[in-house]
Amino acid sequence: MSCVLQQQYPQVGSRDCSSCFNVSSSPSNLTFGSRLHQRSLTLPHKSNASPFRTTRILAAYSGDSAPPPESPAKALRRILELPGVHQGPACFDGLSAKLVERAGFQYCFTSGFSISAARLGLPDTGFLSYGEMVDQGQQITQAVSIPVIGDGDNGYGNAMNVKRTVKGYIRAGFAGILLEDQVSPKACGHTQGRKVVSREEAVMRIKAAVDARKESGSDIVIVARSDSRQAVSLEEALWRSRAFADAGADVLFIDALASKEEMKAFCGVYPLVPKMANMLEGGGKTPILNPLELEEVGYKLVAYPLSLIGVSIQAMQDALAAIRGGRIPPPGSMPSFEEVKEVLGFNSYYEEEKRYYSNSSQLSSERLASSVYSLQGTSKNAEPKDQSPQDPIVEVITPEVYNNYGADGFKDSFSGIWSRKLRIKITGRDGFEKLDVRIPAGFLDGITNIVPALGGVNIKELLNEAADEMGGKQLLDFNDTMGDRIQVFLE
Repeated sequence: MSCVLQQQYPQVGSRDCSSCFNVSSSPSNLTFGSRLHQRSLTLPHKSNASPFRTTRILAAYSGDSAPPPESPAKALRRILELPGVHQGPACFDGLSAKLVERAGFQYCFTSGFSISAARLGLPDTGFLSYGEMVDQGQQITQAVSIPVIGDGDNGYGNAMNVKRTVKGYIRAGFAGILLEDQVSPKACGHTQGRKVVSREEAVMRIKAAVDARKESGSDIVIVARSDSRQAVSLEEALWRSRAFADAGADVLFIDALASKEEMKAFCGVYPLVPKMANMLEGGGKTPILNPLELEEVGYKLVAYPLSLIGVSIQAMQDALAAIRGGRIPPPGSMPSFEEVKEVLGFNSYYEEEKRYYSNSSQLSSERLASSVYSLQGTSKNAEPKDQSPQDPIVEVITPEVYNNYGADGFKDSFSGIWSRKLRIKITGRDGFEKLDVRIPAGFLDGITNIVPALGGVNIKELLNEAADEMGGKQLLDFNDTMGDRIQVFLE
């Protein structure tokens, strides 16, 4: 768009005047002049009295480059300023985080319970280390563009460990960090035997986290959690929440509150400080309330820690039971292959990959391996086959002329193989052809990528024996463990 200045004075330049102010994606968050520098410009001013006279005006500009993207922490703080309660499902890896984002949620949590289950196959009883949580967290934050609140457990030690944890989570890309007052080893707050550190140590952890944030020049959101409701009493948990807010925590959270009345009492502590609720699915100590009820009580953020890992466990058990019974999971219980590829970004990858195509680009052996049962070989005598629009077609491109000599320029028995081709044919036990492809006979490094069943066969020895024979020869004919017939011909 052009502004009045550009219409009156073309010499101002053609830069879009929307750069003079910043408009957020939300109509309620319209801000002007943010992150802009100002300078005085002398512009010619048209006047009846004089052809040109100069008037100094103040113009805002943002420079030649676009403003830096919003930090994850700033995006989360913007969410905290919005009205209403905001739901945040808990993820445990890059895929689950990506699904949360695709579902339209503004942010998400990481769940130590779920990460311990998915990464280690172990209960959330303190097995996960700081390094494992940072590594998992970095994979999660890099998979999505929405802000992520990381489960920082109890900071993995004393106040100095807490500072290291906060700084590590900042570098990992987290928008927020959740820190609790449990002793080590810590565990899920809804399980038995919860114990917490002293008041003084609990408050000192939050102070250390605030100091680490300041030293890092970050604005990461600090979520202070207390498990003292089950370990000590409601009164103790309320006292600690006040102390955490005084120490600089941005969001308060008491886990395992036992009733709606206790939840109201908690939200009455420093009402202007955002509160977080934990809706533990499947039978936790806290009553399950819907978002409208939670907003009425006074909550700002609500976590759903087990939904994704819980349904994943059930779905995998159902699928394994079907496979064990000689079936595959029914179509309605899982996405199609095309849908899986879309979720994982295959289509976006292929579109971006086109930008870097060159005339010398050839199909890699890895691409052949990943498409082994989707390859449709072609030959001069092959009859055309019915092909549904959904079936992928991969064209195998091979050179027509090969060097008959080795690298040193001298002819040997094996170098001549490059002028010939291997035909690999796979016929399923149902009688239908799965693969019929021709590759250079010297392409031995990649052949097991195409047909893994050939991994234990000395193809080079077979080729050496057949190197001097003219015409075609069958090298192999056998059935693999799946019952498929595999045939290899030298042509």
